[in-house]
Amino acid sequence: MQQLITVLGPTASGKTAFAARLANLIDAEIISADSRQVYRKMDIGTGKDYSDYIVDGRQITYHLIDIVDAGYKYSVFEYQKDFLEAWKDITGRGKKVILCGGSGMYIESVLNAYRLINVPHNEELRKELERKPDEELIRILAGCRKLHNVSDTSTRKRLIRAIEISLFTAEGKIPFSFPDFNHTILGILPGRDLRRKRITERLEERLREGMIDEVKKLLELGISPDDLIFYGLEYKFITLFLTGKLDYDEMKKQLNTSIHQFAKRQMTWFRKMERDGYEIHWLDAGWDMDRKIEKALEIIGSD
Repeated sequence: MQQLITVLGPTASGKTAFAARLANLIDAEIISADSRQVYRKMDIGTGKDYSDYIVDGRQITYHLIDIVDAGYKYSVFEYQKDFLEAWKDITGRGKKVILCGGSGMYIESVLNAYRLINVPHNEELRKELERKPDEELIRILAGCRKLHNVSDTSTRKRLIRAIEISLFTAEGKIPFSFPDFNHTILGILPGRDLRRKRITERLEERLREGMIDEVKKLLELGISPDDLIFYGLEYKFITLFLTGKLDYDEMKKQLNTSIHQFAKRQMTWFRKMERDGYEIHWLDAGWDMDRKIEKALEIIGSD
């Protein structure tokens, strides 16, 4: 049974830098579990800190970052398929694998090997659902026979897509199989005050680095405002600012609040994973890197 090391944590916890340092020590490569870093030209807003993957002058190999164009609707089904291709490539070369990210749905789709299929769009159904209020859509989804319980319903579009998938996939079977992993899950856990401080500081830094210009260029490339809003957080609020729906100060305020709320939802997801039986070995984000690495190596060695 091959070992899969998972590094998870909320946004701004420092998980990528930690995973890269660990990968350097154990001869591993990293498979990203970030639902937005798959998109090209969405760099600053998604936090692609490429410099984190350089450790002691060595480039740590990463996978499933910059693999599809912005504007595309990448699915969990596609992620599973791409994960397995990366897994076979890495392990086929005798390397270890670290799954690293904060997208709980992506992480669990691998750890639980969810049975998904590639569901086509049903335009007739979508038109019918578009006429219904959100409350009715939620009731419809609740009454559907779901294939799994991790449908993302954070926006109206995603709620409609969740219904579309649930109605289509009553007897869906995954067209590929996952290996039996020996799981070791490491969590990077910042205290609330540290998490809030890092999130706010990082937002300020990204705005200085040109995050607004990044979104402006995506719009200039012909990506629709609705598609960018679909990606949420930075892309949603900056698009609303650029299209005149919000002024700068309100955009920044709402975005900062939304990122904090997002981090809370991430932690809620990880705590649910623990209730569902997954053991997460939490490492304090406030520890220095050497201490975190030392503790991680102890855990990996004992699992």
